[in-house]
Amino acid sequence: MSESVLERVPVLSMANMTKQDFAAAFGESFQRFGFAMVRDHGMDMGLINKGWALARRFFALPEETKRRYDAAANGGQRGYTAFGVEIAKGASENDLKEFWHVGRDLPAGDPLAEAMPPNVWPAEMPEFKPAFSRLYAEFDRVGGELLSAIALYLGLPERWFDSAIENGNSILRLLHYPPVSPQAPGIRAGAHEDINLITLLLGAEEGGLELRDRDGNWLPVVPPPGALAINVGDMLQRLTNYRLPSTSHRVVNPPPERRGHARYSMPFFLHLRPDFLIDALPQCVDADHPRRDPPITAHDYLAERLREIGLIKGK
Repeated sequence: MSESVLERVPVLSMANMTKQDFAAAFGESFQRFGFAMVRDHGMDMGLINKGWALARRFFALPEETKRRYDAAANGGQRGYTAFGVEIAKGASENDLKEFWHVGRDLPAGDPLAEAMPPNVWPAEMPEFKPAFSRLYAEFDRVGGELLSAIALYLGLPERWFDSAIENGNSILRLLHYPPVSPQAPGIRAGAHEDINLITLLLGAEEGGLELRDRDGNWLPVVPPPGALAINVGDMLQRLTNYRLPSTSHRVVNPPPERRGHARYSMPFFLHLRPDFLIDALPQCVDADHPRRDPPITAHDYLAERLREIGLIKGK
């Protein structure tokens, strides 16, 4: 049997450790693996279960109904992206998935609203908006607490990230990998690194997610039910001058006899404010670790990467 990440990476409790102990263990897991697993995060499991039920109902709607909410007009940031549209950076095959994006709603006239289009909601499901608005807020809250632990690990003030992510361009993605034939290729989502600061993932216990370790081995990620799988994104890697590395991950198809089963997951891509300047932190730069990347705003970096994965067209 192949070794799983669960056998190598401890599952950390946000409730049963001191803040300093959690920060040390969480940061060490990020530094070694670019990845961590966390339980006792305090998210409402009743709300999460309602979210799963609503996601299943939405993806079961007719194709023509779902396509009324096509996200192509807003760079894929809000609404529905159909099966097979997204492609991993550098990949030759499009991913075998469809998804829905919920983002942050800003008040009219907010200067950041230009970078964040308003949400769209499926008229066929009136309970969709209140449920996923609450879930978005829950992910936002827990993400802020996890970043406060990273701040402590990096020697920053505990709430250093609060202003950096205030009104950040974070995205809640509802993901559906439909059943495939027993003869289907082995990959549902190609190997990639996430663009954002950190990703909080529910649903990895359904199987298929794999992480590439430092030796190039692919290890299955199987956290306990209800736990969060959390990975470093490229923005945090860049901010920490690669001290906290962004780790490649992918979603593989199950064995042929299980390919008739759908897979659902719910990642929250926690982003910086669009106007935040991503520049290597001084404590992550020294003679042995010179600055590797020039400064760039979070908005410009996101746009650059969305073009690479096909969600924004053009140069």
